[in-house]
Amino acid sequence: MSDNQRQPSTRWQELKGAPTGTELRTNGWRQEAALRLLNNNLDPDVGEDPERLVVYGGTGRAARSWDAYDAIMDQLTSLDDDETLLVQSGKPVGRFRTHEMAPRVLIANSNLVGHWDDWEHFHELEAEGLMMYGQMTAGSWAYIGTQGIIQGTYETLAKCADQHFGGDLSGKLVVTAGLGGMGGAQPLAVTMNGGVCLVADIDADRIQRRIETGYCQEIANDLDTAIERALAAVEAGKPYSVGVHINAADMYEELLERDVIPDVVTDQTSAHDALEGYYPSGYTLDEADALRERDPERYRTESLDTMERHVDAILAMQRAGAVAFEYGNNIRGQVKEHRGRDDAFDFPGFVPAYIRPMFCRGQGPFRWLALSGEESDIYRTDDAVLELFPTKERLRRWIDLAQEHVEFQGLPSRVCWLGYETTRATEVGLDDVDAVDPDDELTERAQFALRINQLVADGAITAPIVVTRDHLDAGSVASPNRETEAMKDGSDAVADWPILNALLNCAAGADIVSVHDGGGVGIGNAVHTNNHVVLDGTERAAKTAMRVFTTDPGMGVVRHADAGYETALEEAERSNVEIPMGGEE
Repeated sequence: MSDNQRQPSTRWQELKGAPTGTELRTNGWRQEAALRLLNNNLDPDVGEDPERLVVYGGTGRAARSWDAYDAIMDQLTSLDDDETLLVQSGKPVGRFRTHEMAPRVLIANSNLVGHWDDWEHFHELEAEGLMMYGQMTAGSWAYIGTQGIIQGTYETLAKCADQHFGGDLSGKLVVTAGLGGMGGAQPLAVTMNGGVCLVADIDADRIQRRIETGYCQEIANDLDTAIERALAAVEAGKPYSVGVHINAADMYEELLERDVIPDVVTDQTSAHDALEGYYPSGYTLDEADALRERDPERYRTESLDTMERHVDAILAMQRAGAVAFEYGNNIRGQVKEHRGRDDAFDFPGFVPAYIRPMFCRGQGPFRWLALSGEESDIYRTDDAVLELFPTKERLRRWIDLAQEHVEFQGLPSRVCWLGYETTRATEVGLDDVDAVDPDDELTERAQFALRINQLVADGAITAPIVVTRDHLDAGSVASPNRETEAMKDGSDAVADWPILNALLNCAAGADIVSVHDGGGVGIGNAVHTNNHVVLDGTERAAKTAMRVFTTDPGMGVVRHADAGYETALEEAERSNVEIPMGGEE
C-alpha cells in the first residue's frame, strides 16, 4: 500500500518494542496494555518485518499504515476508562462513550461480504488503502513471536507421538518446511518430544534467526549433509534439528528420490497466500521477489504449480508409510481449488487428527504477557499455574521444558493449554479472593486468572499481566480447512460460532475483542475472533476474569456439544454448562 511506503513512524523508531515498567503513558492499565501489545507486535525481535508493519504470515499487519499506527497511539494515549476505540482493518475509525466494564478496543480485520470474500477483491481494496490483512494475532495485537505457537506445536506432535509411536518421537524423523513466525517453532517442538527434525526454508535468514533464538540447532549447506546428520541422530535416538536452505517442494521430491521416507511429514510454509506468502520453485529469494513485482500473475501461477508438487510429494511419502498431516496453512485447499485435485485432502489436517478432543473440553492456547517486561513476573506465573494444577504432569513437563528451551521475545510471555473443567473455589484456595463466592465453580482459565490478579494486587508480580490466546481456540473459529475440518455434524463452514464468541466476550467485558477473516488459511476461508483481559489487581479485573474465562472456553464446549461430540457433552454435564437442546439438532 502506498502509505506504508513512507518511513516508519518516528514514535515507533523511538520505541521499537513495547514500553515496560510501571509508568503509564495512558489513562489506565487497560489502555496501556493495548498500547504495549501493539508495540510488542512490532518489536524487531518479535515481528517478521516491522518496518513494513508486517508481524507474520507474509502480510499480516498490526496497523494499516504508519499514519494509522500514529493515530492509534494518539487515541490509546488519551482514551478514558469509559470509552471504546473502534479499529477497522488497522485504522482507528471511531471512539465512543460506553461504560467502564465495556471493552476498551474493538477490532475488525479483513472482513468482506460473502459474494466478494476472496483474495482478488481483498487485494483491490488493499491497493486503495481500504483494508489490511490482520492474519490472526497480528491484527489483534496478541502476537508474541514464535514462543506463542511453540506449545501448540509441541502438543500436536505429542498427540501424534501418542497415537503412532508409543508416546514420544525418539528415533523418529520429522520432515517439514517453513521457519517463519509460526513454522519456526517446529524444530524445537520436535526435539522437545525427543525427535529429529529436518526442515526446509527458502529464506536463509529465517533459518539463522531460529538458530540464534534456540529453536533450531544447525543449518546445513546442502541437503545431503542435512540428511546424513539427521539420519545419524535418528540412529542414535538423540533429539536433533537441522535447517536446509532449499525450496520445500524441491526438498520433499529429493528425499523421495533418495528413498528417505520420514516417520512424520507436515508443512508450515505460508501457502495460504500464493502471491506474498509462498515461494515458487526455480528461483532464489531475490529472484522470486523480483518476479512478484514484475509479473504477479505468473508468480501466483508458479506458486500454485509448486504447491501441487509439494502436496504430491507429501502424498507419496504417506503412501510409503509416513504419518502425514497438514499444519493449518491451507496448502491442500489451494491445490484442490486451483488445480482441481480432490485427492489433496487424502491426508488430514492437524485439528481433526490430533487436537479436536481438547477443543471439546474447551482447552486451547491460553497465553499471557508480563507488561512490566520483567522475566521474573513470568516465572512467578509459572509457579502459580503449577501450584493450581499439581496433578497435570504434561503441564509440569511443558513448563520445565519451556523454562529450559524457550527464549523470551519482546514482552516476556508464556502459553499453556488450559480449558473449561470447573472446580469449586474452596477446593483450589480461591474462596478468599475479592469477587469470588466460596461455592463458585471456576474454570481452569478463571482459576489461573484470579490467582494472577491476586498476585498483582499483593505486589508479588510487579505490573499487570494481560491474558489473551491464539485465535486457534476451541470456540472462536470457523475454518473448514483447519479448525473446523470434518466436523461430526457437517457444520464446518458455519461462521455463527465465532461471531457468537466475540459477542459473548464483549458482553462479559473483555478489554479487547476482535473479529477477523482469513487467518492462516486466507481470505474467504475462515472467520475467527480473539480477546484480551488485563489483570491489574483490581476487583473489577477479578470479576471480568471470572466472566470471560468462563464464556470463552465455554463456547468451545457448547460449539462441539452442538455438533454431537460425546466428549463435549460429557464436559457440559460435568461442569454444568447449559445446553438448551442437549446437543440435538
